[in-house]
Amino acid sequence: MTGTAPTPHDALVERYGTPLYVYDLDEVAAARAELLDALPDGAVLYYALKANPHPDVARTLRGDDGRCRAEISSTGELHAALDAGFDPAHCLYTGPGKTATEIGHALDLGVRTFSTDSVGDVRRVGRAAAARRVTAACVLRVNAVNTDTGGATTGIRMTGRPSQFGFDAESLPDALPELRRVEGVRLTGLHFFPLSNAKDEENLVAEFRHTVAAAVRLADDLDLPLELLDLGGGFAAPYGTPGTRDSYPALRGELEAMLDAALPRWRTGSPVIAFESGRYLTACAGTLLLGVTNVKTGRGRTHVILDGGINVFGGMSGLGRLLPTHVEPAATTAPADAPTAPARLVGPLCTPGDILSRDLPVPVLRDDDVVTVPNTGAYGPTASLLAFLGRPAPAEVALRGPDIVSATRIDYRRVPLEAADAPDTAGDPASAGRTAEEPTP
Repeated sequence: MTGTAPTPHDALVERYGTPLYVYDLDEVAAARAELLDALPDGAVLYYALKANPHPDVARTLRGDDGRCRAEISSTGELHAALDAGFDPAHCLYTGPGKTATEIGHALDLGVRTFSTDSVGDVRRVGRAAAARRVTAACVLRVNAVNTDTGGATTGIRMTGRPSQFGFDAESLPDALPELRRVEGVRLTGLHFFPLSNAKDEENLVAEFRHTVAAAVRLADDLDLPLELLDLGGGFAAPYGTPGTRDSYPALRGELEAMLDAALPRWRTGSPVIAFESGRYLTACAGTLLLGVTNVKTGRGRTHVILDGGINVFGGMSGLGRLLPTHVEPAATTAPADAPTAPARLVGPLCTPGDILSRDLPVPVLRDDDVVTVPNTGAYGPTASLLAFLGRPAPAEVALRGPDIVSATRIDYRRVPLEAADAPDTAGDPASAGRTAEEPTP
């Protein structure tokens, strides 16, 4: 098939094979700078390692200015954050299912701030901290009254409905007396996360305005300490489809104005204002390259079978939200103006659910062609059915400019359990070893 000139990705495919993730660390750094520029001066940004715990990605986001910290929700993510150089004292440990073992492990490694979702959660943190004769800071995650502005696109609305996440706002008055009696903890603030991937800047601003108002109302009505106010995220970026991350030219001014009005001492750190992001910081930095293993036509439909599917790119399907992934032929496979026809792009797994895209117009593809999926830097390998059918994990190559910073793959192996093993790290993809071995044919 007639193609075009080779690209740097072609050389990487030749060297490392497919499936292959390529991460552009310069793009990661650019997303970090752009988001920090859109936030108020002095605000803290937590990077949600669940989006991509790759060590070079996390290290790039950490930076050297202290403005980006790690948001973690497992011992595996904790170790990934520490390996990337994040300060454990500035990590925020989140999640509704923290066990006593992992809380203790985090405390032993220097973590001191936990987002808590229930009375039982605060008690577990308190018991672990008291046993170590330290004091943990607990911010209370709040499931606020529904303020749905219609602002989510492909994201998730996280508040206003029954949920495992956070204290229902109306339950806090009854819960607070007990929370204040828990030994080993200090209540230090509030944590909100109303939605992910907001539709546009106007809706994002509206969500933050609702959140700031709710936080101030709770703090005043209940005499809650407010040393840290985490307003969450919602910063939008494409996932597996063409496009660019959103820009927010008015956001900083809007946030500063609402914070000045509601929390006049925030500029001096009372409270510290924090935001969170994962997808915005990483999605546009990733490209997934997949090889065509077979093309099958029958009963009026063409199936293009690829060497990777939801086992390597399954973040959204795993959440029950299969999106219209956009798959394009690599540059050397077909020219940009080649005629197209609808085809179903599927992976290699023995399940009919292994579908990347339905009836996508693509050029004629043949065995051994290569296709690309854009904007796959977030929710990639570690958000997928990585070990299903025992297929090798995809190769992951991190680039800075034209230079290869690392070429690795996650190595998952069965190991014997010993009494000293921490059970909470077992099977955590973020804590799995990455090897520098090249993919085998």
